[in-house]
Amino acid sequence: MSLVEDAAALQDDLVALRRELHQIPEVGLELPRTRERVLAALDGLPLEVSTGSALSSVTAVLRGGRPGPAVLLRGDMDALPVTERTGLPFTSRHDGAMHACGHDLHTAGLVGAARLLAARREELAGDVVFMFQPGEEGWDGAGHMIREGVLDAAGRPLAAAYGLHVFSALFPAGRFVCRPGTMMAASDALLVRVHGSGGHGSMPHRALDPVPAACEMVTALQTMVTRSIDVFDPVVVTVGTFHAGTRRNVIPDEAVFEATVRTFSEAARARVRDAAVRVCREIAAAHGLRADVEYADEYPATVNDPAEYDLVADTVREVFGEDRFAPMENPLPGSEDFSRVLREVPGAYVFLGACLSGEPESAPNNHSPLAAFDDRVLADGAALLAELAVRRLNRAD
Repeated sequence: MSLVEDAAALQDDLVALRRELHQIPEVGLELPRTRERVLAALDGLPLEVSTGSALSSVTAVLRGGRPGPAVLLRGDMDALPVTERTGLPFTSRHDGAMHACGHDLHTAGLVGAARLLAARREELAGDVVFMFQPGEEGWDGAGHMIREGVLDAAGRPLAAAYGLHVFSALFPAGRFVCRPGTMMAASDALLVRVHGSGGHGSMPHRALDPVPAACEMVTALQTMVTRSIDVFDPVVVTVGTFHAGTRRNVIPDEAVFEATVRTFSEAARARVRDAAVRVCREIAAAHGLRADVEYADEYPATVNDPAEYDLVADTVREVFGEDRFAPMENPLPGSEDFSRVLREVPGAYVFLGACLSGEPESAPNNHSPLAAFDDRVLADGAALLAELAVRRLNRAD
């Protein structure tokens, strides 16, 4: 039987696992119940299993029956601090936590890939590392796992790494989407605190008001993007929080805002880092104020190796059919800490449509409390990860 046929036979088990995980979402780096369920799902397979010390990660190594390289397959496990409103029968049991980004599907799919490959262990020309990762949603779980040695788990350098992400919108259910080069944006943080001198709202001339200066910075950052950055190498700057004052007739001592910055190249990232800091500091100085400005590098851009992209595209077309693959024209402005793995190891990140409604353009998107995922795609997602591992291990470099 083919991997796809074997995966189809696992579909009911994978759906049951996914729905169990969906009901027990955990946020951040510590996912004890999720890790317990993953370990139980892997029990009995011929794997070398280890767990993280600084986070609830699981690393499992499958040793192939023949010598060869090593590849890594990754699935993230954490949920979001969102209260679910889907009304599904297996909805989250935890108020304030939800698998709104589909990581429950990622986890179940990676378990499926482990089962598929374990059944073919003697045929594998090399080893497979399964990376079950907490803390993707802003906690840099990939960075923690790298520091704890996940990239060295096979005992030698990895030849390739692959990951998969489902979407509740944007793409039809069952459609695999990928592109060579930059797949997702880098994500950084701009943190600004404008120091003034408070006073009575009726007498601003006797105070140093930080609010107008901070507001000017917010608008100036948008002008900076249009006038300092190459339009063909885009940048997104979005101010997500702005805090100042306690009452309408009191001039506060300070105003604070935070922005997310998305870029698609290192050149744009370096340029916006310098320009954003300069704009905020010099506007503050022009108002006779002082600004503490911090630009914090977070996740790098997610960049697919062109040869590994070709492997993904060819595999999907050959295994699932021409209509199941779609090249993505432009990168997605979201970001991913799997980018840290792809900085160290050539590989590819693949999107998989899991839109439940059949109307991807209008369906609630990932991170929405209404986001719902079609878990009928689980078997195909697991089969693709397993197929990529087999083909990459069998490829002579």
